[in-house]
Amino acid sequence: MKEFFYSLYALFFNISVRLFKLKENRVCFLSMHNEGFCDSLGSVCEGLKQTRSEAEAVFITREDLSVKNPLRLMSFFLVKSRLLATSKYVFLNDNFMPMGRLNFKSEAVITQLWHAEGAFKKFGFHISQPENVRKAEAEANRKLTYVVCSGEGVRDIYAGAFGVKREQVLALGAPRCDYLLSEKNREEARAELEALYPQTKGKRVVLYAPTFRDTKEANLEILRRFDTKKFTAALGEDYVLFVKLHPQVHESCTVENAVDVTEYDDVRKLALFCDVLITDYSSICMDFSFLDKKTVFFAYDLEDYRAKRDFYFDYEAYVPGEVARTVEECISAVKGEPDGERNKRFKEMNFSFFDERSAERVIDAIIK
Repeated sequence: MKEFFYSLYALFFNISVRLFKLKENRVCFLSMHNEGFCDSLGSVCEGLKQTRSEAEAVFITREDLSVKNPLRLMSFFLVKSRLLATSKYVFLNDNFMPMGRLNFKSEAVITQLWHAEGAFKKFGFHISQPENVRKAEAEANRKLTYVVCSGEGVRDIYAGAFGVKREQVLALGAPRCDYLLSEKNREEARAELEALYPQTKGKRVVLYAPTFRDTKEANLEILRRFDTKKFTAALGEDYVLFVKLHPQVHESCTVENAVDVTEYDDVRKLALFCDVLITDYSSICMDFSFLDKKTVFFAYDLEDYRAKRDFYFDYEAYVPGEVARTVEECISAVKGEPDGERNKRFKEMNFSFFDERSAERVIDAIIK
């Protein structure tokens, strides 16, 4: 069925390419990963509004594919395909599987912003995939003009992960990190989250944000291993525990003795608001490292996870914080002092810019 839909979309797109001219001022933001635009795609879009008033922004999101909305789904094929086909500039934040079948005009500039920063878990061509998925991914990536990464230290990794030439990878910084450096955004995040969760006022907030596992049983094990009752009792009244689960995990789990923030979508605001992060293999650690905030890595199943997914570097030596195997070790690490030197090495590896101008750099480099 997917193959049929990919072919149908490509048919409408390729007809539009032949029938309609490219619009020099049209910029398409293609978001199959984060329809809320709380990422680099959203930051570039916002920067475009502020600096290029003549630009016409059009949007294609995951919600356009909803079978619950037949009219919107029809528009995805009949209207959105034409908008994409006539866009001079295209920015996306994830793989778009029909991409390899789309015959873009030669003048079109297609830029992959990706939805994560730096290099942590392996991704793209560096992980094993079913043959048909790998083929579709390779065909799609051949359409890319540029890939943007957060720092020079990860440029070669991104070239390999996307199967593009090194010179196609632009180490211009992570546009979504512009948001994290704004004092105004920090104040707004605090006001919003304190209003939503008044019990956090005057307290230190710990965010537990684990990634999902491959099986239902392994996902259920996440909250069995992280004993929220023991954790909150040990930290006492000076702390509040937030838990943000992956949606796939949340379906099968109930969060107790903590504040469930799974449905709160903007992780940037959580990073600005929370004082300490506990995670395992999630790229959310990039945000906390960028902000010089303490992260504890609760990696009770490290060997098993490494065997299935693996990392670019030795996990225990690379991560910007203490590695814990038990909830007791997590408690001790949260109470302890952060390792500034460890975080500094991690930041310098993954980021080249620490200003509020990454979106500006991307726009200036790509949109002529």
